[in-house]
Amino acid sequence: MVISRATIAVTAAVACAAAGTGTALASDATSSATRARQECRPGTLKATTTQLGTEQAGMNHAGTFLKLTNTGDDACVLSGYAGLALEGSGHTALPTQTEYGDTYFAADPGRHDVTLQAGDSAYADLVWTHTGAGTAAAHYLQISPRGGNAHSTVAFEQDVDNGDLSVTAWSDTPPAV
Repeated sequence: MVISRATIAVTAAVACAAAGTGTALASDATSSATRARQECRPGTLKATTTQLGTEQAGMNHAGTFLKLTNTGDDACVLSGYAGLALEGSGHTALPTQTEYGDTYFAADPGRHDVTLQAGDSAYADLVWTHTGAGTAAAHYLQISPRGGNAHSTVAFEQDVDNGDLSVTAWSDTPPAV
């Protein structure tokens, strides 16, 4: 059988076109999956503290919930633990140590992905003691969604023993207390 150069060129062109179409379809599927799994960006997250109608107080422990709301237009994924830092009056940095895991009031759900649609919120439980031992007189709390440098600062008028905080991982529902 004799194959002309024209036949080889046409066959190669058809094969390349088909491969290009397949690549484009695979690329579209990959970009859709990437968009759905996009990490939450700090600029699209608003951090607050809230009691959610539940008082967390007892045995010199106090607590509140951290609430992180996706203010962006797209869904995003968050996982892990919040980075936290205490500030005094005038936004001066206070020594802060954060323990990740169970708190005095709530069990830690552990590190897992939380998908936040636009307007959805994630929650974590934040607890500290206030016996007067090495008290850090906090006025503000820095909340970093993923423990990086980007953070929100919220009012936090609390006496915190030795600057020690305990926090659970982010979850799509408030931790049960």
